Amino acid sequence: MTGSPALRGPSSRADAPPGPEDFRLGNEILAFRFVATLSERRGNPVERIPTPEHLRAWLTLNGLGGPDLPVSEALLRDARVLREAVHRAGTAVAADEAPDPADEALLNRWTARHRARLVLTGGRARWRLPETDPARAALAVVAVDAVATLGSGDGVVKRCEQSTCDGLFVDTSRGRRRRWCSMATCGNKVKKANLKAARTGTG
Repeated sequence: MTGSPALRGPSSRADAPPGPEDFRLGNEILAFRFVATLSERRGNPVERIPTPEHLRAWLTLNGLGGPDLPVSEALLRDARVLREAVHRAGTAVAADEAPDPADEALLNRWTARHRARLVLTGGRARWRLPETDPARAALAVVAVDAVATLGSGDGVVKRCEQSTCDGLFVDTSRGRRRRWCSMATCGNKVKKANLKAARTGTG
């Protein structure tokens, strides 16, 4: 689309299958981890699900499928539309505003497709996907998590304050003073920048 920022892909080797290093998995909220498949939104955006294989890998790493999960180009496009609706709705809630009705309607259409079952296996809760269209059912789990998170009132939805991020997180800390979507990524970037500024006297 004209005027859209150029997107970078993940930095993994071209001949290597997607792995954990290709994604930002530190967010406690599943739906907001999915939002982070487009990272550096306020800088030079990185598209972390550029192919169906990357989307399959992300779903697998988040307990929503396996290496044989059928993911098509059409589903990838739908997944990105879902992702951006979650980001817009979360951004609205973070600003203490109501999400756009169109985004709410899209999320509600996805939650209507929720057919996965949460089962206990080996003492751990796991999602069991239906045999028919399991990848779409996996994305419906993400949508359900988004609706539950944005509408629950548990904690405060915030936008990450790291200058290039614009990710989302839920602040349940005492005093509601958390500022970063992940301390391991954005928080660490800010810490390093502050240390560098202190050393050079530019802070």
